[in-house]
Amino acid sequence: MNNWTREFIELARSAGALKLGRFELKSGRVSPYFFNAGAFCDGRLIASVADCYADAIVAAMVESGLEFDLVFGPAYKGIPLATSVAVSLYRRHGINVPVAYDRKEAKDHGEGGRLVGAPVAGRVLVVDDVISAGTAFTAARQLIESAGARVSTLVVGLDRKERGTGQGSARSEIVESGISVVAVADLDDLISALKDGGSSAESLSAMLQYRTRYGA
Repeated sequence: MNNWTREFIELARSAGALKLGRFELKSGRVSPYFFNAGAFCDGRLIASVADCYADAIVAAMVESGLEFDLVFGPAYKGIPLATSVAVSLYRRHGINVPVAYDRKEAKDHGEGGRLVGAPVAGRVLVVDDVISAGTAFTAARQLIESAGARVSTLVVGLDRKERGTGQGSARSEIVESGISVVAVADLDDLISALKDGGSSAESLSAMLQYRTRYGA
């Protein structure tokens, strides 16, 4: 397990971003766990999480030649993630890139429109919290492409490793469309960490059953 993966999971657990129980997802699936990036809500947590993302991005740049011209944060949780990741890329690795994000609804006064920040152009790296069934990413991709740009990469904190619209994983469906995917951590990392951390047998069993039902 990479250092940034281990730190990210520890941050998620300590901040209460990782919750165990019963949760209905946007996809309609009922999950025994939920990842809430909104729980990273103070300066230390935001900076530390951004560093984990930035380290994962830079590793992908070295290993696979990942390139991008803009960091984009889908509303709402992607907005602070993208902004803080751009700061960390510059502060930690000397990489300076512009940032943009969207509104849920178009603004009809002032500058107008749904897009805010730098012009959405070139190769776009989308920063978000999770991949489940890929529903949220599809909407962000359509918005970016309608602006004339191209999504080159999706970076998430947690890949739930679930099926998308077919039998393959949501991640594989995105990759097959020509977009790279970088995950700071995934479900297998999470299960491994929970085992090492002494989580209850009931919680682990529920997660394993969920993986069997919806995993890919």
